[in-house]
Amino acid sequence: MNLTLWIVAGLLAALALFSGATKVFLPKAKLDEASDWTENTGTGFVRTLGGLEILAAAGLTLPAALDIAPVMVPVTAVCWVLLMIGGIITHARYGHYKYVVLCFALLAVAAFVAWGRFGPESFTG
Repeated sequence: MNLTLWIVAGLLAALALFSGATKVFLPKAKLDEASDWTENTGTGFVRTLGGLEILAAAGLTLPAALDIAPVMVPVTAVCWVLLMIGGIITHARYGHYKYVVLCFALLAVAAFVAWGRFGPESFTG
């Protein structure tokens, strides 16, 4: 179970890092071409969202790997769940139902990490 949680958290972190870096470093015009939800939001919001995703990538792995406040791993997973709820709402509003399904899947993965790291495979136990 511990290995599964590490793998799942690592994959989720990789996805968060890629998604966040895209939002932070790509020009907003490029993002607007790829997805219409960014057209109706400010550049600062998109960049902030990307920054939060990069922080989530770090928070899902580094605290446990470095043994510095490992409780931040499940806390970050809960924050990712909240972020995915926002993603579900946003993509549903724009009719992007394949992204709604993706957000639900990522929400479930993050909830699994949070449950596992707060519960049976806690770093404090």
